[in-house]
Amino acid sequence: MKPFTYERAQSPAAAAARVGATPGATFIAGGTNLLDLMKVQIETPTHLVDIRHLALRTIEDTPEGGLRIGALVTNTEFAAHPRVKRDYAVASRAIVAGATAQLRNKATTGGNLLQRNRCPYFYETNLPCNKRAPGSGCSAIGGVSRSLAVIGTSPHCIAQNPSDMAVALRVLDAEVETVRSDGRRRTIPIGEFHLLPGETPEKEFALEDGELITAVVLPKPIGGMHHYHKVRDRASYAFALVSVAVVLQADGTGRVAFGGVAPRPWRLEDAEALLPRGPSAVVQAAFVGATPTAENAFKIPLAERTLALIIAEGRA
Repeated sequence: MKPFTYERAQSPAAAAARVGATPGATFIAGGTNLLDLMKVQIETPTHLVDIRHLALRTIEDTPEGGLRIGALVTNTEFAAHPRVKRDYAVASRAIVAGATAQLRNKATTGGNLLQRNRCPYFYETNLPCNKRAPGSGCSAIGGVSRSLAVIGTSPHCIAQNPSDMAVALRVLDAEVETVRSDGRRRTIPIGEFHLLPGETPEKEFALEDGELITAVVLPKPIGGMHHYHKVRDRASYAFALVSVAVVLQADGTGRVAFGGVAPRPWRLEDAEALLPRGPSAVVQAAFVGATPTAENAFKIPLAERTLALIIAEGRA
């Protein structure tokens, strides 16, 4: 780990201003992903701004009937909150599926959204990776790709987003509140927060330099039956090969988002409109234009079977 300096922020705006004005600076909260990346020198911040003690750890009702989750609320607190379990159960189930209790006790809501991809070539610093070193090439293309994305990729990157929580937030139409380095605040729809790789795979999030997540806002509950199924190579806290978040209504309509298959949570509203016609119709529409490799082409039929299981459970 390379040397760095450290300070404790006094307010969200001050933290954003400090990181925005300091080359090589970054925020640290739970540190469950950042510290791992620093140890292998994928992330090499010169200055850490500690935000753990800021007043961003509350869960509050919104005037619209929704719920505001502070960025420093731990994954454990988020998943266990009574209103989340009652009105947004898909989020609670996704978070619990995501990691061990020890990690959930440290990981934060904002940090979960910002966790980096889990492509093995991203972590192997002796091999080219366009996310680590733009323009160096993508070792995953033509390499071991079983766990990687099948849709939303580009010739420069086929990494997948690893977050379970983000898949649930996408199906719920959550919003991300932030404060910029100049003190201005804004709200980003969750569907626009994670970027596709395109020509710039090193840019993963729709954030400016120094912009700090302050909260995630869940809209007014939509009712229905909430499901989250995660398929993985082992039962004990592995990242998803495929995950499916579904909110099913009594009339057979609903919402669907897929995880483990794309650089961001994958939801197409036109595809989920086909839910009354069955899982095959939904998946065929959702994965139009997919470019799987020989090693991960199984993810598309696996997504269909997982969705079929959820629909069967919903009708039981």
